[in-house]
Amino acid sequence: MPVLEIDAVVFDVLGTLVDEPAGIRAGIRERAPALADPVVDDLVRRWQDHIEAEQRRIAGGDRPYVASDVLDREAAQVVADAAGIADPAALASSAWRLPPWPDAVAGLARLAGRFPLIGLSNAGRTALLRLNAHAGLRWHQALSAEDARAYKPDPAVYELAVAVSGGPPERLLMVAAHAWDLRGARGAGLRTAYVARPVGDPPASSDRFDLHATGLAELADRLGVPVR
Repeated sequence: MPVLEIDAVVFDVLGTLVDEPAGIRAGIRERAPALADPVVDDLVRRWQDHIEAEQRRIAGGDRPYVASDVLDREAAQVVADAAGIADPAALASSAWRLPPWPDAVAGLARLAGRFPLIGLSNAGRTALLRLNAHAGLRWHQALSAEDARAYKPDPAVYELAVAVSGGPPERLLMVAAHAWDLRGARGAGLRTAYVARPVGDPPASSDRFDLHATGLAELADRLGVPVR
């Protein structure tokens, strides 16, 4: 397969480069160490379900836009109420204390030797700054959906990356572990690469993404980036 002709690589962050459920799980464990594993797993699902439901309401016009920090505080309150955790504000900080996947930092460094890298996240500006610092992620540019006052897969979010790149969308490659994110990017004209993660949203049989990779090392190989 020929190497894609692209000018920059755009990365989703949550789930693609950092393990979001693991960070939330660790935050709950820190404040409620006696909880059984199935209970903690259920609380993590409640957190993520709240975020997804509220983002859908915002996308549907049923709620005005609020940044991810607000939604994380709400989700932390839901979990704190269910688990009897006394400090939901401290629990909310789990949303940016997310561990990187084992290949994330080295993979970004390798790709950065060939392409400009753009982070494009639904995380708000403050949360994105903190989670990038915590996980050790390095970018040429990090963009928050807060600047579009929308959440992916709204086209306005992908347009942030297109505007920054200064080129046409078909010269950008969107990388994500979520098929829904890649469908949105493809609808905005970007090229697409699915990277498999345990917590991602795998492609359906009808999806036609440009690249599929098991991780960032394989993605770099497919893009013709040498090992440094």
